Amino acid sequence: MKQQIDSTPGGDRCCWVVKIGSALLSDTVVGLNGDAIRDWVEQIVNLRRSGLDVVLVSSGSIAEGMQRLGWKERPHALYQLQAAAAVGQMGLIQAYESAFQKHGLKTAQVLLTHDDLADRQRYLNARTTLRTLLELGVIPVVNENDTVVTDEICFGDNDTLAALVANLTDADQLIILTDQEGLHNKDPRHHPDAKLISTGIAGDQGLEGMAGPGSTLGRGGMLTKLKASAKAARSGTTTIIAPGGLDQVLEKLLSGEAIGTRLEPQHSRLAARKQWLAGHMRCSGSLTIDQGAVTVLREAGRSLLPVGVTAVDGKFSRGEVVACVDQNGKEVARGLVNYSDEEARKIIGFSSDQIEGRLGYVDEPELIHRDNLWVN
Repeated sequence: MKQQIDSTPGGDRCCWVVKIGSALLSDTVVGLNGDAIRDWVEQIVNLRRSGLDVVLVSSGSIAEGMQRLGWKERPHALYQLQAAAAVGQMGLIQAYESAFQKHGLKTAQVLLTHDDLADRQRYLNARTTLRTLLELGVIPVVNENDTVVTDEICFGDNDTLAALVANLTDADQLIILTDQEGLHNKDPRHHPDAKLISTGIAGDQGLEGMAGPGSTLGRGGMLTKLKASAKAARSGTTTIIAPGGLDQVLEKLLSGEAIGTRLEPQHSRLAARKQWLAGHMRCSGSLTIDQGAVTVLREAGRSLLPVGVTAVDGKFSRGEVVACVDQNGKEVARGLVNYSDEEARKIIGFSSDQIEGRLGYVDEPELIHRDNLWVN
């Protein structure tokens, strides 16, 4: 039976983050595999037509760069890896853009580093950009900004990045496509009697002892995929580690077929997201809200708008955590604020459509979006 698409709280569209590893896209001899990319694109197009939002996290830039530069073995020197990534990224994004254009879909290149997602302001910026692209019907093609990163380029093969993108987009599922069938109780390349682990709990340390090393091109291996599933679970995302070589694997997953290894979060999607936010919250200031806003936050689960705020206290920047307190100073909620304290002071008490007139620009219609709000 086909999956329920419109499954997220509030009726939002269902979102998948699909991560494709290097071994499925390229090798050092021919570089990118055009046929494989066209096949992946066609499958993603079919997911979009089924009503899914899709964010593609793609490896392959270093492998493509190696081919263009005539290198047969992956270099060890960081500067050489960064150079290969810079060269290969051109071919990678060109291949995806061309393939999606044939189906009438637009793409956007999004290059991120882990630092982008650790800094709250940059986190919100990246989140807003990705959400806007999806609303516009664009397919974001995400890759690590290998030209400027250091440690990330050596390990992870984008698995961790894909998990962080799942956090950013509140994805329902993270699909990690690999050259393996899934997680086995032992390495199937050396143990013919290895058995596939079909289901598990994300973050279960007992599973990590079963993971093996990565491939020649990729550096992720099964261990980083398991660790990535634990990170994705922080926002309630289910991770599926699936064999990318299986014909029409994405459509089969959409239809509900049990493929690969499915790792469920310990908490429900909404509860996990709020718990994750609550664990990161050290307040930099506060917003005093009127009784109407208190009711909206507690009973309707909606965003905090400027019109419901009567006072601003403290100094904070966009993306920092602020407390929402009632007229008696009692804390009602905490969340990641979309405007600095100086900006907030200029727009409180005004409706969202007046923000641009007050500031000369508008980043978000809300002071705190409901997805970034934890209510006491």
